[in-house]
Amino acid sequence: MTIRVSLVEDDEGIRESLANLIGRASGFRLVSSYGDAESAIQDLPTQHADVALVDINLPGLDGVECVRQLKPQMPTAHFVMLTVYEDNERLFRSLQAGADGYLLKRTAPAQLVAAIREVHGGGSPMTPQIARRVVQYFQFSTKAGSELDTLTPREHVFLEHLAQGYRYKEITEKMGISMDTVRSYVRTIYEKLHVHSRTEAVVKYLGRPLGGG
Repeated sequence: MTIRVSLVEDDEGIRESLANLIGRASGFRLVSSYGDAESAIQDLPTQHADVALVDINLPGLDGVECVRQLKPQMPTAHFVMLTVYEDNERLFRSLQAGADGYLLKRTAPAQLVAAIREVHGGGSPMTPQIARRVVQYFQFSTKAGSELDTLTPREHVFLEHLAQGYRYKEITEKMGISMDTVRSYVRTIYEKLHVHSRTEAVVKYLGRPLGGG
């Protein structure tokens, strides 16, 4: 069975290198390539690609947004993000957008070909370093989620205001509470989340699992 592959990469040299690699690999067929997300969004759904390799750092719309818009139109296709950097934020945004794999551009050609076969077979190819980050993230999120569950509804509201950057005095006005109550909330939230600063509390709150409190 031939695996139909599309490329979305703005660097012409890298795009040609990937095209040559796919063209030489047994069982692969390059069906299209694009230099920007906008062109891919417009044309790629008509190409019936099985796997799309998408550069994250595209001009205009980035690769994450490209996948977010293409995934509903191509629900059976598999998207693998290619990037130069091990960027936690973009990694998790990519996975949330519907990406099935996340590889560094310096990945060896043979490994890249193997990754395309893996994702086509239902896997989620990632370099060991990136896979470790995913595991650490979900371990952290699960723990943060269980700790956040111990907060009262009002403490959740207070923490949401902290995450939005409001100062304590502004929160007293928004919630209709006294500064003494603010201090009480801060002390209790720090104890329940096992943190020692506002920044740590906000990081735990923002790192909660999707759909969490």
